[in-house]
Amino acid sequence: MERLLETSLVAWKNREEHVPILLRGARQVGKSYLVRQFGQANFEDVAIVDFENRPELKEAFSTREPQELLTRLEFALRKPIQPGRSLLFLDEIQLCPEALIALRYFKEQMPKLHVIAAGSLLEFLLKDESFNFPVGRVEFYYLRPFSFQEYLNAASPFLGQRLHTFDLMNPPSKLEHSELLKWIRRYLFIGGMPDAINASLNESSLLESQRIHHRILQAYESDFGKYAKQIQHKYLQIIFQKSPALIAQVLKYRRIDEEIRSRELKPALELLCHSGLLQRIFATTAAGLPLHAHIKDDRFKLLFLDVGLLQTATRVDATHFFDQDILQINAGMIAEQFVGQELLAYSPSYQNAPLLFWERTNGGQAEVDFVTAVGSEIIPIDVKAGATGALRSLHSFLNEKKGRIGVRISEHPLAIHNNILSIPFYLIGFFNRLIQQAIL
Repeated sequence: MERLLETSLVAWKNREEHVPILLRGARQVGKSYLVRQFGQANFEDVAIVDFENRPELKEAFSTREPQELLTRLEFALRKPIQPGRSLLFLDEIQLCPEALIALRYFKEQMPKLHVIAAGSLLEFLLKDESFNFPVGRVEFYYLRPFSFQEYLNAASPFLGQRLHTFDLMNPPSKLEHSELLKWIRRYLFIGGMPDAINASLNESSLLESQRIHHRILQAYESDFGKYAKQIQHKYLQIIFQKSPALIAQVLKYRRIDEEIRSRELKPALELLCHSGLLQRIFATTAAGLPLHAHIKDDRFKLLFLDVGLLQTATRVDATHFFDQDILQINAGMIAEQFVGQELLAYSPSYQNAPLLFWERTNGGQAEVDFVTAVGSEIIPIDVKAGATGALRSLHSFLNEKKGRIGVRISEHPLAIHNNILSIPFYLIGFFNRLIQQAIL
């Protein structure tokens, strides 16, 4: 199954100067598979150092001299590692801190060698005050669950290609619109975790995906015990277990546990967000660009890693799921989770900037689910049902900020009316292109 990030990796491979990549993302989003597939397609050979399956390879990193290090790895792997011809892949690198430090020496002393490292829950190591990370000598890339577009490319390549042909001048037909919304429902249930998608493609029952979701959720909780201190482990589990019920709401720590002080929960929440299991949507005044200069650090909502995992964690009844309006499932929480997850999936792979929302508390309450920038335009986004005239918060934002266009994401067909661009759920991947077309 192809990933959009592979295009960025090919561009990195072809650069004259390429620093080592540290590929970050939650466990089981497909980091190892992606790197191996990329390596096999673009290099003569891939030298894989898997610290989880072969912990003895850690001994090779007792030296900081890259040539000596490669000699040791060649002996252990029984193959040559040649700059320009080989990809060196350091997998589960969080298990070998010395290998993380070695990345700087590859960059400085062996710049022709292509090196990619990947790891899960790296934050437990990077947050350790005694660890000296090679800042500036490593390029971060971020891999998230499959986007809807990536999923559709795997499940129905013809429809995946058809998505690229739609715009305001050539909108989907009623039949195409209806069919693509059915695929959206499937994706909302299955989610973007590779194993769950594989199961849905190979099994006749979608319920097999839920079994895999349970397994993944349990694996995440067991990971906390491997890396976290005992007290911290307790708080990580509490937040992770309670967070599915708090998605798309402004977080109040007392809703996690009334008996635990917020100062004890905050460090654990920070780790879960940095590790990719949770994502924050910060409030912004949207007073100008850049939007992140106007955020309120202490006021945010939460998103889960993956909409499929969220469905399973909140025990959505599969028998009713396909009969409800998407915006009514779990009071709209699933729809907002999906939109946030999609916006992240199509953001630049080298960025990890948080999502933003807008709220006005003075002069009448108003809230817009997401706010983003396209070029010099600040774009408000609401995830709503109903006619465009009912989008009071969206119109309030446009009037107050003198905005040119607002966006509603829903089951409504692709259209523009009174400065409101309606984008159906399945076209979020083409958000920027549609905005630019609507403004011109």
